[in-house]
Amino acid sequence: MLILLAFIIVFHITSAALLFISTIDNAWWVGDDFSTDVWSMCDTNTSTCMAITDQFTEYQSIQAVQATMILSTLFCCVSFLVFILQLFRLKQGERFVLTSVIQLLSCLCVMIAASIYTDRHEELHKSNEYRIQVSKGRYGYSFVLAWIAFAFTLISGVMYLVLRKRK
Repeated sequence: MLILLAFIIVFHITSAALLFISTIDNAWWVGDDFSTDVWSMCDTNTSTCMAITDQFTEYQSIQAVQATMILSTLFCCVSFLVFILQLFRLKQGERFVLTSVIQLLSCLCVMIAASIYTDRHEELHKSNEYRIQVSKGRYGYSFVLAWIAFAFTLISGVMYLVLRKRK
């Protein structure tokens, strides 16, 4: 039982780490001489970064991605704290439903963020406000990590729903 508990905790911490990395790191859309994320665009040749502001077309879409990724990360951290609290407060045989609901909300938020970015990436990168041509790029590892975090949070959310407290 202790091994299962350790696995669940490590799995949850891994999910949170993936969410933090994909939210913060500058690699949602990359090219040979640039990298962009939901916060800024960096030119790797000159080592300069430019914040994405409301001057950009499709800024509302970027704000939606920013907000849902932040919410996802927060929900994941809160669900971990709730899990730890429920671990000591639940009676034997009860399920971790509250932890599961919060983790599934995290899953929903990261899915929404990645889906919006997937749908709107062409319009996002055709903006004239970029100093260099960013439309000829590809998805970066932060974008991939966001989708992996979706799978991890979904699995852990379902795992918490099925899990019962034992002695």
